[in-house]
This record gives sequence, structure tokens and C-alpha cells, in this order.
Amino acid sequence: MSEFNTQKNRAVWFDIPVADLNRATTFYAKVMAIGVSQEDFDGFKFSVLDHEDGNGGCLVPKPDEITSTGGILLYLNVDGRIQDAVAQVTEQGGKIVEAIHSIGPHGFRALILDSEGNRVALHSETDA
Repeated sequence: MSEFNTQKNRAVWFDIPVADLNRATTFYAKVMAIGVSQEDFDGFKFSVLDHEDGNGGCLVPKPDEITSTGGILLYLNVDGRIQDAVAQVTEQGGKIVEAIHSIGPHGFRALILDSEGNRVALHSETDA
């Protein structure tokens, strides 16, 4: 975790539960257009989303924790490429719950179900 992240960001990490680690790794790498690396720590396999300059998180095999109907809504940054990100959702096995729409002065979002059935928001300052 970077020093900036530790000192400035209110959310510093996230775990996203997944049923199929390989499928979820590909989904997030394509939708977010970032590196996602599979790791193994003492026999526990998980994937880490690239976070050199910002908040980090990982995909953890915990299918019993997946929810698509409520709970925390995580906003993922796809700034300046929300159209492409949303197009990748269905190609990578996800589902569009709410199409791209304005959230007033806070930019644009789309609500999706990821390849594992988790409900997340894709966020961009523009609708491009």
C-alpha cells in the first residue's frame, strides 16, 4: 500500500468474493483495463488488482459471500472509458443492471453484476 493511500484515502482496500478465480481475474482485467495478478500465499489462491498508485483490492474465492441484491456498493474507477468498460461486462460474462446514467455533478455510473454475481458500480467523470 502506498504512503499516499495510507494517509489520504478513506477506503484503502477491498475484497471481492468470487466463485471462479480464473473467470473473475479475466473479467476485472478486461473491464477495468488494468493488471490483475493471481497469487498464492500458503496455499490460498487469490488475485490482486493493480494498485501501485491508488487503492487496492483483491478477488478472493468465497462463493458463499457473493450478493447481487444489496450490501456495500463498490464504485470502480473506469474514468474516461465507461462505454468500453460497460461493453466488456457482457463479453466477460457479467450483466448490466442499470445502463450508464448521470449522477449529477458526481459524473456517471453503470450498475453491473460481475462475472461472479456481485453487484458493483462502474464510475467515470464523463460518459465517454
